[in-house]
Amino acid sequence: MRRRRRFSIKRFLVFIIIICAAVYAVVNFPSTQKKVLYPFPYRAEIERYSRNYQVDRFLAVSVMKVESNFHDDARSGSGAVGLMQLMPETAAWIAFCLNENPPSISEMHECEKNIKYGIWYLAELEDEFFGNDILALAAYNAGRGNVQHWIKENGWDENFSDIDAIPYDETRNYVKRVLQCREKYSELYGSAIGYKLIQLSELRFASLKFLY
Repeated sequence: MRRRRRFSIKRFLVFIIIICAAVYAVVNFPSTQKKVLYPFPYRAEIERYSRNYQVDRFLAVSVMKVESNFHDDARSGSGAVGLMQLMPETAAWIAFCLNENPPSISEMHECEKNIKYGIWYLAELEDEFFGNDILALAAYNAGRGNVQHWIKENGWDENFSDIDAIPYDETRNYVKRVLQCREKYSELYGSAIGYKLIQLSELRFASLKFLY
């Protein structure tokens, strides 16, 4: 009985060591983090439309990760659809702005169209909210009307940085999660090769962006 107990304890310790090694690998090895925690699917499409609309590609992929975790068939309880979780009425307005026909629900699940519309909308929000990523992300989650109200009510400007001042818990946590993801994506996938800092006169937004 004692021998069997010793054998069980030994197996348990081996199991714990294996788990610890796996956790260590995920936490400390970038290649493992890329595969397990921070994959970059749809990279070609994300980079193409990020270039076209001058949006930080790491911000775009982080929005997608937090919104749908890269599931193109995702649909929220409120009716948001696809990779970038767009509401049908928002997608219809985006289509109008792009001189396109309003997409059907099935078309909104198409990866490239959903990515294109989502990144275009992110660029539009960046323009509307002074290039302030926090305000643009808050608007992506809570709606631009709510953010405009908060700006007027609290006197926020383009230098707003107090995420904890956002009154909605869901939106506050959403913004934090997206920005944390962007930091990790930038760390894992960022490279100085092939990039140049845009001159201030070239910026669409108030904040600095990177060109490919």
